[in-house]
Amino acid sequence: MILTLSILAALVVAVILVLNFYPHLGGKPSSEQKQRRVQSKNFQNGKFINQIPTRMDSSVKTSLSILRDFVKPNPNRKPGSPLPMEPLHLPEDQDAKVTWFGHSALLLQLDGKTLLVDPMFGRTPSPFPQFGGGRYSGSLPFEIEELPVIDAVILSHDHYDHLDYGSIKRLKHKVRQFIVPLGVGAHLKRWGVAAEKIQEHDWWSEFQYEGLTLACTPARHFSGRSLTDRDSTLWCSWVIIGEQTKLYFSGDSGYGPHFQEIGRAYGPFDLTFMECGQYDPRWAAIHMMPEETVQAHLDVQGKVLIPIHWAAFTLALHDWTDPVERVLQAAQLNNVTLATPKLGEAVRVHAAEYPVSTWWR
Repeated sequence: MILTLSILAALVVAVILVLNFYPHLGGKPSSEQKQRRVQSKNFQNGKFINQIPTRMDSSVKTSLSILRDFVKPNPNRKPGSPLPMEPLHLPEDQDAKVTWFGHSALLLQLDGKTLLVDPMFGRTPSPFPQFGGGRYSGSLPFEIEELPVIDAVILSHDHYDHLDYGSIKRLKHKVRQFIVPLGVGAHLKRWGVAAEKIQEHDWWSEFQYEGLTLACTPARHFSGRSLTDRDSTLWCSWVIIGEQTKLYFSGDSGYGPHFQEIGRAYGPFDLTFMECGQYDPRWAAIHMMPEETVQAHLDVQGKVLIPIHWAAFTLALHDWTDPVERVLQAAQLNNVTLATPKLGEAVRVHAAEYPVSTWWR
């Protein structure tokens, strides 16, 4: 009995130490951040909320069914070999360009500015990156230290597959500004980013940055990095507008009326980056099904769609190519122009032709 109690006590102490001192979990909000949260109409009863009810079934029955399905072997959940990549090339002309690195990580070159969106460059989206499945591509088409000065890092929310401790630690010295939804700045501050380099924004906040117009727009999702901070920070999508270019980044989101609202307020968009992977009918409220991805693109009045949130990690039960195959089929049925660049391939936003190879097959 004494041994059992000692082990339990040691485990409790270990959990407390991890929750309070393990840096990957991020930081806690300051008094100022808490005050800003309370002032947000999207914050109720101590948590941020979605525009419409967004229930995630956590019943024992559903949890057991998910566990059962994850245990079932499926060799198609990840590719059999590393994915093809294009070496990173950053032309110095003023044309608007985007480079996708897998999952939701993007590099944007717009009006002479260089932006990174959700730059998760780590091996595994986990608080313990030494464990778990690795990145499909094995590596990235660049080293972080080789990147130029980044005018801004734009983040959609604080989940591990979008906000990575190791990536931020290596990037922060070359980033001029971090632009994030409410509360996410607490993580960055804990990781050594100076407060003056962090901007936090609420939904429908529109502002200017270095000649660009940005708007923090709604998404239908949730947030949290540990056992105690569920929905304590905001999640969002982003509108990015240059002199002649309009871009929309969906972040993580279930389908909802916010897409039409964003389209009415800011559309049409030259290019949209819409999540299409890591879905399942059991959590469809927080991650779109691929057919909904195409509909959301139409809702925001997009011209060309680049599907994201796939081709990097296995975070769901579907085959790793299902997201893009289903989006491709839905795009054809709805006469939507789809671009499918390889990892690291630069895409000119106003190009006469976009990359359309089925490189994953």
